[in-house]
Amino acid sequence: MLEPKEINSLIRLLDDPDKEVYEHIHEKIVSYGGEVIEYLESAWEQAFDPIQQERIANLVHEIQFGIVKEELKLWYQGGSFDLLQGVLIINKYQYPDLDEQKVINQIEVIKRDIWLQMIYEASPAEHVKLINHVFYNIHGFSGNTSNHHDPQNSYLNQVLETKKGNQISLAIIYSIIAQKLDIPVYGVNLPQHFILAYVDETRESEFDGGILFYINAFNKGFIFGRRDVDQFLKQLNLKAEKQFYEPCANADIVRRVLRNLISAYENLGSTEKVAELNEMLAILE
Repeated sequence: MLEPKEINSLIRLLDDPDKEVYEHIHEKIVSYGGEVIEYLESAWEQAFDPIQQERIANLVHEIQFGIVKEELKLWYQGGSFDLLQGVLIINKYQYPDLDEQKVINQIEVIKRDIWLQMIYEASPAEHVKLINHVFYNIHGFSGNTSNHHDPQNSYLNQVLETKKGNQISLAIIYSIIAQKLDIPVYGVNLPQHFILAYVDETRESEFDGGILFYINAFNKGFIFGRRDVDQFLKQLNLKAEKQFYEPCANADIVRRVLRNLISAYENLGSTEKVAELNEMLAILE
């Protein structure tokens, strides 16, 4: 149990000019973990000293970042089965007070709107056309072409609010909804692009992995074939490798999200964020 008097006494000493005293207090407060955050935030609101305010803000971030890293580590070690959970952990890096249930509910609303119109005997292409109609026409999702490198394009809560995202964030939402409807659509880690594959699990073969066709979530769910992937790789002067055609693991998708964020923050010159995101990426390596 936390002792409020003890916590508040320690917080009051955060502006101590003695470096050793400050470091001892810092370590002690960090050791309390997430439970101490509400005390720190309350103290920050009441603090007038800019040094104390800055130290409190840094402490809050350090504790929250530690929690995010621990959650990511547990998700990965636990088999990274739930893609949405993995992406929400990344989301909490920027939005530590994220209302996860709100994000889940927003996805459920889109799923329900598709489900209400679904005919289960329909063909795979018809299922995808229905998802496309609800996702892009009714809910208004689209690729953020005007500000493609904005880091907000990689945070699911922001994409669900603005209805704009990058290739991977739109593909993640699309595939999560499809899988919730028992439609076998999975992410494919294509270089310089991220696409989706519709997999017919009943006719899986060594040649095509059972893939019926591909979907471009960034381009309103455009359907295309293996030859188009061949052509794309040819333009990039890349050899046609199996991994560029078949669904990838959830951990690969989350790695890709982190790399996108690292690139976005490098463009903005946010060196601290780049360093922290590289720490998160190292957890998945």
